Amino acid sequence: MNITRVTIAGASGFIGSHLVRRFTEAGVQVRTIGRSGSAVWGDTAAIAEALDGADLLVNLAGRSVNCRYNKRNADAIFSSRVGTTEELGRALALCRAGGGAPPPVWINSSTGTIYRHAMDRPQTEDDGELGTGFSVSVARAWEQALADADVPDVRRVALRISIVLGRGSVMRPLVNLARIGLGGPMGAGTQKFSWVHLDDLFRAIVFVAQAPSLSGPVNVAAPGVVTNAELMAAVRKRLSVPAGLPTPAWLLDLGGLVIRTEAELVLKSRWVSPRTLVDAGFTFTYPTLGPALDDILAPGGAGAREPLRAH
Repeated sequence: MNITRVTIAGASGFIGSHLVRRFTEAGVQVRTIGRSGSAVWGDTAAIAEALDGADLLVNLAGRSVNCRYNKRNADAIFSSRVGTTEELGRALALCRAGGGAPPPVWINSSTGTIYRHAMDRPQTEDDGELGTGFSVSVARAWEQALADADVPDVRRVALRISIVLGRGSVMRPLVNLARIGLGGPMGAGTQKFSWVHLDDLFRAIVFVAQAPSLSGPVNVAAPGVVTNAELMAAVRKRLSVPAGLPTPAWLLDLGGLVIRTEAELVLKSRWVSPRTLVDAGFTFTYPTLGPALDDILAPGGAGAREPLRAH
């Protein structure tokens, strides 16, 4: 499959802006769907036009989960994922009904958080056990909306993405904590931290688009899972910070109230295995954490194209 045109929903975020840049650099025509762009949410006809003739649809839309899960935020998290996926399904059907050419492949973002708190073994697409709680309920509904879309001729893939590391996003608080001396283990520190380098996520999306045998859930996580303590030690090493104070779980809960986020984001053990990708022949440029952090944090490295700012 030769990708010449791609439509990206949710293109303004951390991952989406990277994909737009990488596809554009490769000479691919990019259309976007969001609060602005080629089409906006709520205008299903315009979205159908933005999909017409595309080789690939990538949906990354979703409100940040870095907040307290009160009713207002929970509703926004849910609707920004499930509602947009449902609208894309309607737009694809409208595109086909109007004589257009909808993209043959639809890659929809999902999350590795769909699996349970796993300390005993990695979770694969075949034998992974789904968890419970708000985040898992959102992920289940998100994937169900993708499966329920009335677009039988479109191959659909739910990318269960682990925590994405790049120049920004989750690296900002990790770096800031390490620099002020709080870069020690969080909670027990033994919880697993599944991650993927931003460039490998882009490569995985292209790989999945060009692999007709892949459909349904696909885990995107580097093979080199680490513990939270190992993660923080690796960050400190690259910042030349010799030590970091640990943060007990009770303090994380209290701090979450203050900065309006959920301690679950760092305390849940996410152990996600990329079995389907690896079995299909995908190779990671950054399979282990050290080289990934070197690329992201080293001065002048490929990951240094965007500044790290504390906001």
